[in-house]
Amino acid sequence: MRIDLISAVPDLLRSPLEHSIVKRARQGGFLEVHIHNLRDHSHDRHRKIDDTSFGGGAGMVMQAPPIFECIEGLLAERSYDRVIFPTPDGAPFRQDDANRMSMEGNLIILCGHYKGVDHRVRETLITHEYSIGDVVLSGGELPALMIVDAIARLIPGVLGDAESALEDSFMDGLLGYPVYTRPEEYRGMRVPEVLTSGHHAKIGRWRHEQALARTKDRRPDLYNLYLNEQPNPGNDHG
Repeated sequence: MRIDLISAVPDLLRSPLEHSIVKRARQGGFLEVHIHNLRDHSHDRHRKIDDTSFGGGAGMVMQAPPIFECIEGLLAERSYDRVIFPTPDGAPFRQDDANRMSMEGNLIILCGHYKGVDHRVRETLITHEYSIGDVVLSGGELPALMIVDAIARLIPGVLGDAESALEDSFMDGLLGYPVYTRPEEYRGMRVPEVLTSGHHAKIGRWRHEQALARTKDRRPDLYNLYLNEQPNPGNDHG
């Protein structure tokens, strides 16, 4: 899999891509990540890539020509499954989006900056727009890194324990269950007895019940969605 990241401030992207799971994915040959400096596609002598907004208003807008040149150059070299733009007004980025992308081939992620990008870019080049939450950041670099990380850990062969990803929060529509490790007792707090019982069926039921309870308490929206997707919602869960 190949992911091309386009940014006006590429140094913001480099360090997180050189550590942990993403580093393992890259070193193992499961994932290629290429960073492109948008200023390399500016023909202004000052490498300018932004200008004031037509109609006035505060903030600068990323210009269309450097973005078109960069993305069209990549599209001329290979096919891409998606050209992604992280933006607050995009669709919420969810686990099932990461699941689908991990099975695809090549992706482009354009990182916005300043006030935004010339809308002609979004109308013409972008195929998918995602939001990571109801919050505005300084640029699209952090959302782009989050998307890359979410995808990388799902690529078959990247994680040492393949089941680890399958038990993550949101994989089955629920939040994750509580987890514990040694020591079995610490400051008077004991690990739930069921987890040390060795009874895998009971452990599985306990974990599912805990996931249900946590989701109902913390994310009632997800809980109701989960119930609605069950064959007989309400029969087993109160």
